[in-house]
Amino acid sequence: MNSRITIGTRWLCRMMAFLAPLWIPCSTFGQNCALCYTQAAGAGSRVIQALRSGILILVVPPVLICIGLTVMAYKKRNQFNED
Repeated sequence: MNSRITIGTRWLCRMMAFLAPLWIPCSTFGQNCALCYTQAAGAGSRVIQALRSGILILVVPPVLICIGLTVMAYKKRNQFNED
């Protein structure tokens, strides 16, 4: 009975891991603001380039923080291991 639960749990986790990347892009399309879209569409090429640069600048710090936390967690993963 215990192996059935484990197999079912593994199957469910694998299906969720497979379906999550397919669902996430669909949900991000709903994040568009109509006002932002119309303002960006009516702006010149310099403003559009500034918006792209601003978005890139705002994305970099959270990504670096996440990478740093992942590296720290990976290095400390066996700190409390009982051997």
